[in-house]
Amino acid sequence: MIKLLSKNDIQKILTIKDTINILEKAFIEFGNENVDMPERSYINLPEHDGMKLIMPGYLKESGVLGTKIVTVFRNNFEKYNLPNTIGTILLLDNKTGEPVSIMDGTQITAYRTGAVAGLASKYLARKDARVHTIFGTGGMAEPHALAISEVRDIRKLIIVTSSSNEHKQNFFNSLTEKINCEIVIYENPEQAVRESDIISLISNKKEPLINCDWIKPGTHICSAGSHSPITREIDTNTIIKSKCVCDSFDACRKEAGDFIIPVSENKWSWEKMHGTLGQICARKIPARESETEITFFKSVGLSIQDLSTASHIYQKAVELNIGTEFSF
Repeated sequence: MIKLLSKNDIQKILTIKDTINILEKAFIEFGNENVDMPERSYINLPEHDGMKLIMPGYLKESGVLGTKIVTVFRNNFEKYNLPNTIGTILLLDNKTGEPVSIMDGTQITAYRTGAVAGLASKYLARKDARVHTIFGTGGMAEPHALAISEVRDIRKLIIVTSSSNEHKQNFFNSLTEKINCEIVIYENPEQAVRESDIISLISNKKEPLINCDWIKPGTHICSAGSHSPITREIDTNTIIKSKCVCDSFDACRKEAGDFIIPVSENKWSWEKMHGTLGQICARKIPARESETEITFFKSVGLSIQDLSTASHIYQKAVELNIGTEFSF
């Protein structure tokens, strides 16, 4: 029998804290080169400012096998009140190839994207980081706020947004119920960045959101909002000044304009990449090495994040008898 799991089913099971722990184990496997993760394939739909991606993967040590299908349509929220990112995940038995679960991937995508920022911040942000700034109020914003508050004692959360007053207020109200810190909304990005210890960039803008001159020493930056060769969230000078870490070297070479554009300008080279988050989690390379260095983590999103999280949800759903069973 195949277990069908809805967004509501997943919300009964998944927490951001669990997701961070799940991803740490998955990235250790990745850092130890114990995963099979082919390059994701995609179809662009420029007439709708969207794309469809297919993301297969296999974590050999934990035996997690499956595929995520995900779409990213930048105008969904504004035009249709739908998430910009929508996903579906298929899990397979790694011994027989049988499907064991089909589940909503939208909630998982949001949580694992926030959780990987939390995991990166655990290793790369200063221990005394207290001010976290988020650019964007879409579906990825709240998980970022929750995840980074799990790994650091955040006292002030700054939201930078140009959203409508109603959306701003709804987002603010939702966060105040879940995070115990001062929460403020800024419209001036420079003011926000100058105050920040940790910055999360999850906007769908296509040009840099922040300027290198605004960033104070010791800041940690997470970028997850852009994932195409011609879009980026930070400027070239920030890349030059930062210790740069990525989720996947191969994926970022193809998709991360934050790196690709400085390379095309002959102002940065791939050899200057410090390494991957998996290498850091597996203790193969150091994380933060000084209180003053600026660290930058780029996440384009990996199937192992989705599949490891989905496997945890499936196992819990079986244990708790959550979801609907069916057969083809």
